[in-house]
Amino acid sequence: MGIDLGTCNTIVCVRGQGIVLIEPSVVAVRKGTNKVLLNGQAVGHAAKEMIGKTPDSIVAIRPLKDGVIADFDVTEAMIRYFIRKVHGRSRLVMPCVIIAVPSGITAVEKRAVIDSAERAGAREVYLVEEPLAAGIGVGLPIQEPRGSMIVDIGGGTCEVAVMSLGGIVASKSIRVAGDEFDEAIAQHMKNTYNLLVGEMTAERIKVTIGSACPLEKEMTMEVKGRDLIAQMPRRVVVTSEEIREALKEPLSAIIHAIREALERTPPELSADLCEQGIVMCGGGSLLRGVDKMVSKEVDIPVMVAADPLTAVAKGTLVVLENIDLLKESLESAEDTL
Repeated sequence: MGIDLGTCNTIVCVRGQGIVLIEPSVVAVRKGTNKVLLNGQAVGHAAKEMIGKTPDSIVAIRPLKDGVIADFDVTEAMIRYFIRKVHGRSRLVMPCVIIAVPSGITAVEKRAVIDSAERAGAREVYLVEEPLAAGIGVGLPIQEPRGSMIVDIGGGTCEVAVMSLGGIVASKSIRVAGDEFDEAIAQHMKNTYNLLVGEMTAERIKVTIGSACPLEKEMTMEVKGRDLIAQMPRRVVVTSEEIREALKEPLSAIIHAIREALERTPPELSADLCEQGIVMCGGGSLLRGVDKMVSKEVDIPVMVAADPLTAVAKGTLVVLENIDLLKESLESAEDTL
């Protein structure tokens, strides 16, 4: 099975079946312990519904932060839950697992991912870099001797890579992505309206009226939260223009990362990119007008993948089906020792 172990969502695919599971990377545990609630059932969608709404004895957490494991035990419990859910809860199944990880993580962080998966019941664990998996997943000709560029804006990281002949030639990984968009919006609400909003509300604002470029018809949205002065519930109306302004800083960091990767690209591959363009994927690429903004800033054609959310997972599936041919692109437990 292939796993796109994301900060916001985990997507699982199985050879011969395709994508079989898409769930939030959230686990509900008892406060002060790593004990997962309801015999492991409070994982994914059920746990996400609890964010910001739990009593003192329960906490809904994301065990991954900025694309890497922040809580080893809870990540293990989450992976075990997903493996059992996919394989009909059988404890005897020990699958070969390919996990997509950010290109910028350390050997220690890679080792943590492998250990979590092995303790969760995987027989063999291989790691593939997210931009490589994304490039394969969207159908870029990365095995050919010409340049292909991918920009994967996930929840915790933004992965930028130029690929050729089955490998990454130039890349940049930054820990600025969808979560930082949400934080920027929450901070704007606090600074401008003295209104405290939760991460779920900030995400809803981003999805509903967020944009990177001016819209043909600007939008408004009613937002509810807690007044920081009166400490009482309050509602305000916000506009798409002010949310766009709030998103400027994280978007600028992503543009800077793309520029850095392009500056490191050999001239022959740069020439290919002028013709081939850049492909964007990941949940962050769904922000309105982000492709137009990137194209304007770097003066290269930019397009969003047909199914940006599942690009990395689809790439792990292709790697699974061609593991012997693509094994050189993978890392195993021995490589991280």
